[in-house]
Amino acid sequence: MTSPKNPNVLSVNAAFDGSQMSELPCHDLADADSALSTAHGLFQDRARWLGVPERIDVLRRTGEIMRDRIEELTLQAAREGGKPYTDSKIELRRAIDGVENCIEVLRAEGGEVIPMGVNKPSAGRIAFTRREPIGVVVAVSAFNHPMNLIVHQVAPGVAAGCPIIVKPAPDTPLSGKSFVEILHEAGLPPEWCQLIITDQIDVAEKLVTDERVGFFSFIGSARVGWMLRSKLAPGTRAALEHGGAAPVIVAADANLDDAVPRMVKGGFYHAGQVCVSVQRIFAHADVARRLADQIAQQAGELVVGDPTKPETEVGPLIRPGEVKRVGEWVKEAIEGGSECLTGGKAISETCYEPTVLYDPPGEARVSTNEIFGPVVCVFPFTDMEEALKRANALPYAFQSAVFTRDIETATRAYAGLDASAVMVNDHTAFRVDWMPFAGLRQSGLGVGGIPHTFDEMTIQKMMVLRSDHL
Repeated sequence: MTSPKNPNVLSVNAAFDGSQMSELPCHDLADADSALSTAHGLFQDRARWLGVPERIDVLRRTGEIMRDRIEELTLQAAREGGKPYTDSKIELRRAIDGVENCIEVLRAEGGEVIPMGVNKPSAGRIAFTRREPIGVVVAVSAFNHPMNLIVHQVAPGVAAGCPIIVKPAPDTPLSGKSFVEILHEAGLPPEWCQLIITDQIDVAEKLVTDERVGFFSFIGSARVGWMLRSKLAPGTRAALEHGGAAPVIVAADANLDDAVPRMVKGGFYHAGQVCVSVQRIFAHADVARRLADQIAQQAGELVVGDPTKPETEVGPLIRPGEVKRVGEWVKEAIEGGSECLTGGKAISETCYEPTVLYDPPGEARVSTNEIFGPVVCVFPFTDMEEALKRANALPYAFQSAVFTRDIETATRAYAGLDASAVMVNDHTAFRVDWMPFAGLRQSGLGVGGIPHTFDEMTIQKMMVLRSDHL
């Protein structure tokens, strides 16, 4: 957050203990306008566009530099964002793979041939398309995957040949700053990827809503994302990734020995601060209590604490205020009749116990909103259709899951769940970075994933050639 001593400086503090990691100068409205002018000028000057071989070389060297510095980048991400060391290292490996995936996309995603000569009007013609950059990309990112999200928003833009302006989350700007600096070190001219550091909404709004922007990429709260989208200039393309409240259906025949550790991982990974975290488990009454007790047992054994230590499994929430909020929501659910099977209280100013609630009231905030904390709710059901109805009742729709040994139950859940993806016998937070990743309804707009983002950041420009010899 902005330093109270100097509003022109952003203080970056470790999520676990609040120790200061860095102070970064903040950018203002004039800086935002200057960045937009630079980026738009590049896009307008086709003679300065970067060729595909140049982009590939930059991306290849970027991946090599990141691999050489993976330990340093892992510890930085773990400290500023609070994701445990082991999971942060996995994130860094994913980020490197994402950069390399951009190279693969450039080699595989070309234009297409448009059929001609199939009727009299199209006779004597051939037509084809090729990909060109859509324009200036403005990427506004989130804290929970401070390196991999930046890669998803920026690296496809580099591959597409777009000038990019990136604003990392104010809580975790160091990873994004490091990635931009690595791109420059890898040979990308600095003006092609500019960094804006700010926690001021007016600066972000200036960046996003300017008519010079071709594509807006946003990861963060629905309130801010939809507000900014409503103010986009005509013609600006957008992709929004917001939160969810991921539902899981557990049938009576589910293999609990397999399901429980997967749901524990999906629910408490990064202390539940993931848009597709396991949150609402609808379990058949024949197994619901046994399932909840087993999840609670394993959740209670998780190591909570310093994210820089390899043994830590659950780290802090991003800000102390989030610990207080989660505690209030859990208290409300318990007072409303929910049974707390494990957890239910803060460990420190920054850490909250992994918590399992059994059958919270339907109107409680843990049942109706994205918790974004280490809390999993288990709801018993007797009728599959009723479970699907409850799973679909919220205005969020993202990834979901079903656990069953029966193919008919799996396909019934797949057909009945409002979701962009349904995992069968796996947790809702499963993702590889080349698959489509899309929030629906209030959860987002557009499709993420490296190849899909690349597609969104390009246009297919067509040439129709007429010849008397064709």
